[in-house]
Amino acid sequence: MFGPMLRDPRATRPMLRRHAPGRGAVRVAPPVRRQWSLSLRWPSLEGAGQRLQQIVWPLLLVALGMGLYELTTRLLPLADRPISLISVEGDLQYIDRNAVQQVVQPYLNDSFLRIDLNGLRTDLVDMSWVANASVRRVWPDQLVIQLDEQLPVARWGNTALLNNEGRAFEPEDISRFDDLPQLNGPQRAKRRVMQNYQQFNRLLRPYGHGVAQLELRERGSWFLTTQDGIRILLGRDDLVEKMQRFLTIDQLVLSERREQIARVDLRYSNSMAVTWREPVAPESNGGAK
Repeated sequence: MFGPMLRDPRATRPMLRRHAPGRGAVRVAPPVRRQWSLSLRWPSLEGAGQRLQQIVWPLLLVALGMGLYELTTRLLPLADRPISLISVEGDLQYIDRNAVQQVVQPYLNDSFLRIDLNGLRTDLVDMSWVANASVRRVWPDQLVIQLDEQLPVARWGNTALLNNEGRAFEPEDISRFDDLPQLNGPQRAKRRVMQNYQQFNRLLRPYGHGVAQLELRERGSWFLTTQDGIRILLGRDDLVEKMQRFLTIDQLVLSERREQIARVDLRYSNSMAVTWREPVAPESNGGAK
C-alpha cells in the first residue's frame, strides 16, 4: 500500500524556459518561501484562583464571626461580676461623700460590664458642687470615679455662686461665702459680669483696692464698690479707660483721703466728680463735769 504522495509545489507551476538575456527578455523572481508557526495556549489558572478566593474568604469570615460570638457567649458570664469596690478620687472640699454615695447606689444593682457609665456620670455632674466627673472600670470588679469640684469666685444674687468661668451653681447653703464679692446683673450676662470683675480686680489690686460689689443694670450701666466702700459709677462705655483715670487721680490726690470718699462719678468724658462722706458729729458730753 502506497502512502500519500508528496508533490513538489513547484511541479504545478509551468516550467519556464530560460533564454539568454536579450532584447525583450523577462526576468522571473524566485519563489517566496512561507514560514508557518504554531503556538499552543493552555487555559489560565489565574482566573480560577480569584474565583476560589471570592468563595473561600466570605466563608472564612462567617466562620470567624460565629466562633467569636460563641467564645464571647461562653466567657461573658465568667467575666461579668458584681461590683465590689468604688473609689472616689479628687481634691474635695465642699462635695459631700454621702451625697455621692446616694447617687451611685442605684447603679450597684448592675454588674461590672452592664453598668451604665454615661448615666452615672450625668447624675454626678448634676450635683451642685461637681464641675466635671469621669467614671471608668478597673478589672475585674472595681469602679473609679474622678470628681472635679466647683471653684467659687463670687456670689451671684442671693442664692447662687459663680465659678471662675462665670457659670452659676446653687448649693443648698451659701451663707458661709459672705466674704466673696457680690455680683449682680441680668441672667444672660453672668459670664460678661465675671469677665469684667476679673479685669477690674487686675487693675485695682496693684493700687491697694479690691472689688467688693459689681452690678450691671438692665440699661447697660456699671456700678462698682471697692473694699474701702467707695461707690464708683462707670457708665456704659470705655470702662477700662475710666478706671485707669480714677486710679491716676487716686494716686495723685485721693490716696490719703480714701476713707472720706463716698462716691466717684466717672460718667464724664475727661473728668470725674467726687462725693465726700458726711463728717461724723462728735458725741455730746453735756453730762460730764
